[in-house]
Amino acid sequence: MAKQHKWGMVVDIDRCIGCQACVIACQSENNVPINEEVDFLSRRAKQWIRIDRFWEGEYPNVKARFIPVFCQHCDNAPCEPVCPTYATYHNDQGLNVQVYNRCVGTRYCANNCPYQVRFFNFFNPSWPESLWNQLNPDVTVRSRGIMEKCTFCVQRIRRAERLIEGQKGEELTDQKIKDGNFMPACVNACPTDTLVFGDLNDETSEVVRKSKSDRSYRLFAELGTEPSVFYLKKVDPAAKSH
Repeated sequence: MAKQHKWGMVVDIDRCIGCQACVIACQSENNVPINEEVDFLSRRAKQWIRIDRFWEGEYPNVKARFIPVFCQHCDNAPCEPVCPTYATYHNDQGLNVQVYNRCVGTRYCANNCPYQVRFFNFFNPSWPESLWNQLNPDVTVRSRGIMEKCTFCVQRIRRAERLIEGQKGEELTDQKIKDGNFMPACVNACPTDTLVFGDLNDETSEVVRKSKSDRSYRLFAELGTEPSVFYLKKVDPAAKSH
């Protein structure tokens, strides 16, 4: 039996410039509602990927640091065992799946997530009429009362599988989805190649090569959540020279 895929990502902090192109791409691809001022003021803003900003140093030698944060698709995910309806679970391709039809909005998963990347729909989403045709038909529009979060653009993964099946005229095998055949929206939009997506079970993939870098680490690794997202440390030439 061919081994299953295990989708993962590498985020190179040294390349991130905080432009938030990945955030806009994610919102457009996944029908994430527009965040307006009232949403932020009421702490109800939703974004499947966020750019956390930190300041280092003292004026005038102040440096801005940026880090993209999204669902880490943990192998030992804290959100999964607390869900009473099994709405979130780990599938055979390493993805932390959110089944909207099962979710009853207990928010246990959000409270148990150390990365704070799961969001609850407090309101039914709405878009200006000029943006109705912009909605992605491959992604459901989530109604109020459920949890949602990053899916690694699973609709693109499934579309790639269907396209490859159609081209080959035969059943999909483990070897037919190659590294770089498709990418989540955030990876496509990043102008600095900060994000790299691929199969962690493919030893020849770029995501595996970068995950084994000396700069590689995982967020809150000490918690034992075993994320499928690896970060590469910032390179500071000034510190290195010392």
